[in-house]
Amino acid sequence: MPAFTATLPPYLSETALDDLIARALAEDVGSGDVTSLATVPEGRQAQARFLSKEDGVLAGLYVAEHVLHAVDPDVRITWSKKDGDPVARDTEFGIVEGRARSILTAERLSLNLMQRMSGIATLTHRMVEAAKPHRARILDTRKTAPGLRPLDKWAVLLGGGENHRIGLYDMVLIKDNHITAAGGVRAAIEAAHHYLEATGLELQIEIEASTLDQVREVLNRGGVDYILLDNMVRVNERGETDTTLLREAVELVKGQVHTEASGNVTLETVPAIAATGVDYISCGALTHSVRALDISLKIRL
Repeated sequence: MPAFTATLPPYLSETALDDLIARALAEDVGSGDVTSLATVPEGRQAQARFLSKEDGVLAGLYVAEHVLHAVDPDVRITWSKKDGDPVARDTEFGIVEGRARSILTAERLSLNLMQRMSGIATLTHRMVEAAKPHRARILDTRKTAPGLRPLDKWAVLLGGGENHRIGLYDMVLIKDNHITAAGGVRAAIEAAHHYLEATGLELQIEIEASTLDQVREVLNRGGVDYILLDNMVRVNERGETDTTLLREAVELVKGQVHTEASGNVTLETVPAIAATGVDYISCGALTHSVRALDISLKIRL
């Protein structure tokens, strides 16, 4: 399969991707890869193969391709998989051919980004599968690595999840600290509406609630699109998941607005959370605590 063309998410352009990679290469390579320059003959040609060392979902192949071509436009890349594909342990899924120095210089950044994105996509896929018997959908958060948010969120999409807001600018999300600073639930909602009217912005409004009384207060005021039901899931000493409070909150809302559950969301708790009837489940661990998928790149002359 030849090198492929990917459909980038709307928040990541080709130019932005190239700029991100340029900054990362400047950080890593600096004035030059002195080890490769010192040990590898200038004209030596090589072939290298990407190998997955565990089961997972691949993400970041297109990004790795950009890294390799940023280092050396003449390298040739062939993939047998594409972004979003499942991969089994001990599967070779990509071949890079060209100057050995170029491949070695691009190796670490290519793997860093591919491993991180594949780790995010893999965990997202597993959470999506755990929630599948119910209607709940898996969302990401803003808990991403600074500078890598577009890649982190793209990886969530490739794993079958959905992106929540991209930043502070594309949705009004009123959290507990906003409520306190605004003077209460009603005051925060009304202030949000006044701001949107004054600025002409057309944005959805979500507000956090951590108790049933707060849920009632939000419903009595109205004017929001989502209620974030925060920390309504408990896990006891035996590892059992208690979703009683969350279930009561969902029943209280009765579909009047969308519901989102957050807090204590893990692969183990997702099935029970999804079974409450909540619309969305958001999980910061998808991106802030990701375990990289084990992928290697081995050179052959």
